Amino acid sequence: MPCYRCGARQTDPVRGASPWKRGVRRETQVLICPDCQRLHDLDLEACGTCGSTALICRLGEVECRACGSVRLARADAFVGSDAMAGSGAPPGLSAEVEAALNRVLGRA
Repeated sequence: MPCYRCGARQTDPVRGASPWKRGVRRETQVLICPDCQRLHDLDLEACGTCGSTALICRLGEVECRACGSVRLARADAFVGSDAMAGSGAPPGLSAEVEAALNRVLGRA
């Protein structure tokens, strides 16, 4: 998954903790590269209980890694065209994935 702000891709991990940060934006889990963490307002959702932005989204739930609070993801966050416009997928990603699958599967 690329950085939702700039589209940078993660490289092979180095030993130790990853410098990439996880967060939730518009009820979707996103990754933030180290450069964007320093340069931009991240516009991430915060926990309603403790205010932390250390959230993860999985199986329709949003969990706070700081306090453990869990809530259901809001379905209304997905309605409308601007929810998909800010999805974070860089242009051409689907074509790149298709080309990679063709290489792996030996398709022409």
